[in-house]
Amino acid sequence: MQLTGNAWKFGDNISTDHIAPGRLFHLRSNLPELAKHVLEDADPEFAARVAPGDFVVGGTNFGLGSSREHAPTIIKLAGVSAVLAKSFARIFFRNAINVGLPVLICDTDQIAAGDRLQIDLGTGTIHNLTQGRILQAPPLPDVMIRLLADGGLAAHVAKHGDLVVE
Repeated sequence: MQLTGNAWKFGDNISTDHIAPGRLFHLRSNLPELAKHVLEDADPEFAARVAPGDFVVGGTNFGLGSSREHAPTIIKLAGVSAVLAKSFARIFFRNAINVGLPVLICDTDQIAAGDRLQIDLGTGTIHNLTQGRILQAPPLPDVMIRLLADGGLAAHVAKHGDLVVE
């Protein structure tokens, strides 16, 4: 699975409150509307300027905080094709895979805002086309690739009738 887009750079400790502001909790039943505000507390222009296929690039502990499944969902709804970070909060990582949003752990110090990236999820290879660098993330297991290809856990179960991955 190959992905190409531009990097949107964020720092360490981007919480689920940064991703889905708590003051907009009333929009949790209208996720497309909530997606119009994704990450606005970290970058007020992000939601209006992110392009389909772009990447969110964080530092350490991306997605910390409460277990808001809608945090990775609205990142995906905004058109982001994957999130790269030095480390993720475990609940965010699991929720992202469950909703079909790829997440990769890598040295994000080697990526600048606006860099053009090409990612192979199967190998974990990240080509920074802007800087001419190749980064390596641990490749996602085949089961995760299949879940992502199906659109997430619920879509996979709906398609196959079970969690069985062959």
